[in-house]
Amino acid sequence: MGLTVLIADDHPLFRQALALALATAAPEATVIEAGTLASAARAAAETPDLALITLDLKMPGAVGYSGIALLHAERPTVPILVVSGADNANAADEARAFGAVGFLRKDADLPQIEAAIRTALGRSPAAPDAHGDGAQGDGAHATVDRVRGTVAGLTPTQLKVLLAVLAGKLNKQIAYDLGMSEATVKAHMTAIMRKLDVQNRTQAALAARSLGLDLAL
Repeated sequence: MGLTVLIADDHPLFRQALALALATAAPEATVIEAGTLASAARAAAETPDLALITLDLKMPGAVGYSGIALLHAERPTVPILVVSGADNANAADEARAFGAVGFLRKDADLPQIEAAIRTALGRSPAAPDAHGDGAQGDGAHATVDRVRGTVAGLTPTQLKVLLAVLAGKLNKQIAYDLGMSEATVKAHMTAIMRKLDVQNRTQAALAARSLGLDLAL
């Protein structure tokens, strides 16, 4: 049985660069590519021998760290290596908190990328950090850590619904986009609100925003 690596990035030239690094780091691997978060999620769900996902945070359909959360929910046993141009100070720690096994900046040189790929291929993904160091700190940090863990533990469909709510879409629009009934959307929203321990969709959106899920990276 061979192994397959999914390269998720919206820039074709950078996908080529990653494929080149992968050819050296794991020459036996088959590469599949995705240019949007939706196509990456489909590929992750439909590829049985998937061994690694490399992910750019800033892709069409992704906001903040939502791509990690969604792909981790689709394939919780597949390691995710974030390769991103995000330069905020906490990006690497936040990426790991949502389920990534590593974080690499896009300006890394080819040997660094190759080494990171080899390391990631040998890693078993841990569960997203539901507590983190903040759970032992002040109440605000503990709350953020709890909500982050809850969001990271949502199902793929629940995450898609929550992201649509963050985008300001109504239930009717969400139902059309996701190919389900409005009643199903409402059922998912009820489950999301229960998990987040909030009373309405506005509070659910605010909880997600507190984690940087809608920050431009």
